[in-house]
Amino acid sequence: MKFLDQAKVYIRSGDGGAGSISFRREKYIEFGGPDGGDGGRGGDVWAEAVEGLNTLIDYRYQQHFKAKTGVHGMGRNKTGAKGADVTLKVPVGTQIYEEDNETLICDLTEEGQRFLLAKGGNGGFGNAHFKSSTNQAPRRANPGLEGQERTIWLRLKLIADAGLVGLPNAGKSTLLASVTAAKPKIADYPFTTLHPNLGVVRIDAREFVLADIPGLIEGAHEGVGIGDRFLGHVERTNVILHLVSAVEDDPAKAYKTVRGELEAYGHGLSEKPEIVALSQIDTADAKSLSEKTKKLKKAAGREPLLFSSVSRDGLDEVLRAVMAHIEEKRETEIEAEPDPRWQD
Repeated sequence: MKFLDQAKVYIRSGDGGAGSISFRREKYIEFGGPDGGDGGRGGDVWAEAVEGLNTLIDYRYQQHFKAKTGVHGMGRNKTGAKGADVTLKVPVGTQIYEEDNETLICDLTEEGQRFLLAKGGNGGFGNAHFKSSTNQAPRRANPGLEGQERTIWLRLKLIADAGLVGLPNAGKSTLLASVTAAKPKIADYPFTTLHPNLGVVRIDAREFVLADIPGLIEGAHEGVGIGDRFLGHVERTNVILHLVSAVEDDPAKAYKTVRGELEAYGHGLSEKPEIVALSQIDTADAKSLSEKTKKLKKAAGREPLLFSSVSRDGLDEVLRAVMAHIEEKRETEIEAEPDPRWQD
């Protein structure tokens, strides 16, 4: 399945049905009078977060969504049926923006969450509504109100507990493939990963979701390389796992390059808890590894973890460190929830 995390969509709710002009004409009823029914309401346009989707690719092939018009009213005071609704089914984690792509309309972060994007027009009154003592046979009815139309942007930000960042070929995809059932593309050239990948990591009978995004290079916030457009997928994470490859001649420079791009991107990414790890340690000798560890420690201001996804040396320690941050965040969220016994 192809990956798409942003789509522009045109939506329009249904018009209301027109009211009816009708009169009773039964032979044996002495006083007839108006009996025109009201028109039905137009269909609404909804957005709903559903399970089983992790891309907006469906909206590349269909960009226009229109709800049905309400049925017109009929004689014998029959009200028209409501027009059929339209529901945009999107992955959990989808944000919906106005046409300017800056004004947030809603953020669907939970499965089953729904939001009304465009309300259908009300149906018009039939002539039965206009009967009065001075107008016994009104010959007027209201047309239905028009529906709402708007252009919106859908923007997906994957829901993950931890996110992987680093330069291209830092070993992010190899790590994801080693600890999850995900099968990202792995090759010995830059930008092997072209779109985010998700996987479920299991460590010590506990689980968390890990997101891998394409590598960042200097100037990514200005569009260099693949750019920083996929950084939004780690905005929701509780912790960032920053990988620096032991193959790098200057691991301190590699670390500072990625940190600079996170700070330039903003949105609080540079303030998230960070675990620094030196990856691919099986490719370096002991002396070289010791020197690079010292350089990375000085640049990051903390002791980096050492591991290899291939030999799995130190891998469990890295996963346990990530899990510790995630559990701490989960406990904080549970404590922040109000006690249901005090709710009305």
